[in-house]
Amino acid sequence: MTATDRTVELVNIAAAAAADKLARDIVAYDVSDQLVITDAFLLCSAPNDRQVRAIVDEVEERLLRQAGAKPVRREGERDGRWVLLDYVDLVVHIQHEEERSYYGLERLWKDCPEIALPEGARGVEHVADGT
Repeated sequence: MTATDRTVELVNIAAAAAADKLARDIVAYDVSDQLVITDAFLLCSAPNDRQVRAIVDEVEERLLRQAGAKPVRREGERDGRWVLLDYVDLVVHIQHEEERSYYGLERLWKDCPEIALPEGARGVEHVADGT
């Protein structure tokens, strides 16, 4: 099974929203063959808590406005270190860079196919020197 067209649409909208708020290292995985609870994960990160929250707000607003999608669950917002937005078919993980490197979700889902993102929706590439 592969992610539905609707899920890919949601992924693209969410990725573009995150990129507009300067999210880093945006990547999407089709996890539909591995999980029955969702079709796709979108991962992105930010260097500070404030930017994590800004990305969360933009993703939520854009998915609602452009696709009529509301999250059924939102977790982690209080701390602003790792916010999870659950849209049933899509789960968006917006992480502080420290959490992202520590938990390494990419390592967990590396066997799942990546969902191609539009050129402008891949985010800022993180460079090791902290920029």
